[in-house]
Amino acid sequence: MLHISVTPQEIFNLSPYHYIPTEWVCITFLVLFSLATAAYFATALWYRLWWLLPTAVLAGTGEIIGWSSRLWSSLNFLNNNAFVAQISCTIIAPTPFLAAIFILFSALSSRLGPNYGRLTPRWYSWIFLTCDIIALAIQGTGGGIASSSNVNSTEILGSHIMLAGIIFQLIALSIFMCLAAEYFYRFLTDRPYRSVPNNDSVATLYSRRQWTTKLKLFSAAMGFSTLTLFIRAIYRVIELADGWNGRVIATQVYFNVLDGAMVVLAMYSLAVFNPGYFLYSAQPAGDETDETDKEADKSPTIPVY
Repeated sequence: MLHISVTPQEIFNLSPYHYIPTEWVCITFLVLFSLATAAYFATALWYRLWWLLPTAVLAGTGEIIGWSSRLWSSLNFLNNNAFVAQISCTIIAPTPFLAAIFILFSALSSRLGPNYGRLTPRWYSWIFLTCDIIALAIQGTGGGIASSSNVNSTEILGSHIMLAGIIFQLIALSIFMCLAAEYFYRFLTDRPYRSVPNNDSVATLYSRRQWTTKLKLFSAAMGFSTLTLFIRAIYRVIELADGWNGRVIATQVYFNVLDGAMVVLAMYSLAVFNPGYFLYSAQPAGDETDETDKEADKSPTIPVY
């Protein structure tokens, strides 16, 4: 009988990952994302925050599909469909979650005082949600091209389109972080960007509100979540720019820590410091708001004051 000796390195070279995804790691992330997705789904139902379904819940579902594909690859690393599915889903999935962050910041700035922002709450959501949709469309197009072809050159084209989408997303996220940081600086130092109107009935909407413990905790969680997604976006840009055969994409620990772990931290920080409890049910002292206004405040489109 003829025996052919194949080294582990030769086996890894056959894998599109350049390694074999570790099974227990895939299962761990699959469980974590499933729990987080269930938590956001429950939040959407309990607090009637329906916009969480096409944002946080959709993002979690995408991560579940992506890590299921990686688990599939750990059992059959030569399956190219599993590889393309996981890279497309894990790149695209966090994009809807960023949309949730943009909506939440709009609601938070509306609650604390809209006059401290360079933009009104509505424009924060409209501008950055539009950028998020554009980034999602570009990344989805690239993922579709890569997954619909077995030709190497076409897959590379798809990856380049996905790279363009995530670069666009990184730029938009950077601008958002700068504007959010400016808002909190102005709020903490009480330096409003625009003056409060003289009309007493309108001035109360512009006035500086109390930054309660709930809102402080939620603000910190939202900032941490945004930072982890920013780190993850930088990693994905470097990974895709380095190419399919680059060192970055061929190192599993980079992906597990700088992508999987970062998205887990982003999702769990806002799952623990739940927006339904810490933001939408956190009415500052002295803020007289009737039930109709509370219900309207749950909408992703924040009114211009």
